[in-house]
Amino acid sequence: MPFTETNFPGLLIFEPRVFNDDRGYFFESYNENTFSASGVNIKFVQDNQARSSYGVIRGLHFQQNPAAQTKLVRALSGAILDVVVDLRKGSPMYGKVFSIELSAENKKQLLVPRGFAHGYSVLSETAEVMYKCDAFYNKESEGGLLYSDPALKIDWRIPADKAIVADKDLVLSGIDNCVTNFIF
Repeated sequence: MPFTETNFPGLLIFEPRVFNDDRGYFFESYNENTFSASGVNIKFVQDNQARSSYGVIRGLHFQQNPAAQTKLVRALSGAILDVVVDLRKGSPMYGKVFSIELSAENKKQLLVPRGFAHGYSVLSETAEVMYKCDAFYNKESEGGLLYSDPALKIDWRIPADKAIVADKDLVLSGIDNCVTNFIF
């Protein structure tokens, strides 16, 4: 089975089957039949791609219901530390953090269900990240958590003096003041 379950209900690691030979490699980064055979039935409607340099920390972002998004995240080049926080009230993992290194080399992907804040840090010189979404971007539904919230204790694996963070991400609230409408 190409999916590995985590301790977070619905949060899955996807490891596609990679075919290597002397020409390089080939793999299906997404196949609807593979996903549905594993009980993952999602209709993706938007692909997003970003390129960033070492030290960039993006997030932690989410969209409120009804515009919440499920995401399938992967690194096309380089390496990132992908980080999520469960914000679904009633979830056994509410307020807990999960992180995984995604890289062009390991080809792992993270399936992030609705109700999680999501972000990543760039561990390599540069990284290109692509993620599929099952709902369109909706600015009015934007929300976020402060990436450096001491209550979350996230190790972004970037020294503080090397972190590059957008101004809008520096003023987000911590989890204790985060208001969402996510229910488990």
